[in-house]
Amino acid sequence: MEEAVSEEYKKELREQMQAYKKQKDSELAKKEADYAALALKKETEFKQVLQQEKQQLQQLLETSLRKTIAADFENKLQLLEQNNKDNQEKLKASRQKELEFLQKEQALQTKEAELEISIQRKLQEERGKLSEELRKLEEQKTAARETDHQLRVKELEKQLEDQKRLAEEMRRKAEQGSMQLQGEVQELALEAMLQAAFPFDLIAEVGKGVKGADCIQTVRNNFGQECGKIIYESKRTNNFAAEWIEKLKADMRSTGSDVAVIVTQAMPKDMDGFGEKNGVWICQFTEARAMIALLRDSIIKVYSAGKSQQNRGDKMHLLYDYLTGNEFAEQWKAVREGFMSMKLSIQRERDAMEKLWKAREKQLEKVLLNAAHIRGSIEGIAGQDNIDLALTDEEEKLLD
Repeated sequence: MEEAVSEEYKKELREQMQAYKKQKDSELAKKEADYAALALKKETEFKQVLQQEKQQLQQLLETSLRKTIAADFENKLQLLEQNNKDNQEKLKASRQKELEFLQKEQALQTKEAELEISIQRKLQEERGKLSEELRKLEEQKTAARETDHQLRVKELEKQLEDQKRLAEEMRRKAEQGSMQLQGEVQELALEAMLQAAFPFDLIAEVGKGVKGADCIQTVRNNFGQECGKIIYESKRTNNFAAEWIEKLKADMRSTGSDVAVIVTQAMPKDMDGFGEKNGVWICQFTEARAMIALLRDSIIKVYSAGKSQQNRGDKMHLLYDYLTGNEFAEQWKAVREGFMSMKLSIQRERDAMEKLWKAREKQLEKVLLNAAHIRGSIEGIAGQDNIDLALTDEEEKLLD
């Protein structure tokens, strides 16, 4: 009779386990469908926002270039007309003075012919000497202006090279300074993802300056019972450091956590995907949600099996068989393939956007180069003092 009762009780437990398993599978499928729909929606919104920003930036650039070039050319044309008018007035005054001089000269010739002849001879000699001196002086001024122009060009080239080196150095320092900000952004994103994916769990942030990990997740089952803790460390650097594992294991022991997870951008050299290493689970941000869901489900199942006093060995055996069986392995493989496909899609979109940004940068450089050619041509005709065709404040400061 005891064997019959035991077999009937085992049969009932197996049926309950199968029903619980089917329920969890349906919940996991529903969560995956919701996540895929949310990702598609976010992708559509991102493309729309990017297209709007692209159109606005193009319109602003075209409007600014039109206004700047039109205003500059109008000002320069007015200055040229004013200079032409001033030159005509000066030429007219000079001709009037020359006419008066000739009239006086004619009067003197009528009065003193002989004296005028000697004076004219001396004047002619002096005019020849003066013309020769003026010609030499003009040649010297021309040579000096040419030398100054060449020196100015060399100076501008040197300043341009210095500005390029300075910009490159500032860009490099800005990239280095933004590493900490990028790490904080990933940490906030990880906490937001955990709170959204597991609303019944308690997500506690570890404050800055306090020794420990970034956040701790207290896992709760459907009845609100605490089943265990998962400790997280978020890293967003170019290289993976081996000492992160030992540090997180020490933090796990000090906080009494059951599982330790490192969410990192750079994976260890001997790992090409998420997995466990030296007692710590390691994954990238795109793989974190699926892996955490499985770890959390395992913690809840272990807790439930541990709380049960009857047939404890059988439940642990069933849980072990499930975690080491082919069904769990295939489900995990499917989850991993889905996330790898999503990761590849995101990388392709990132490469396409970087290609588009680089093409726009080249187009802008072409516009600036052609504007510089126009400015050089106009300055060569009208002179540098009256022309200002700088398109940007940086170019105007460089020329000053």
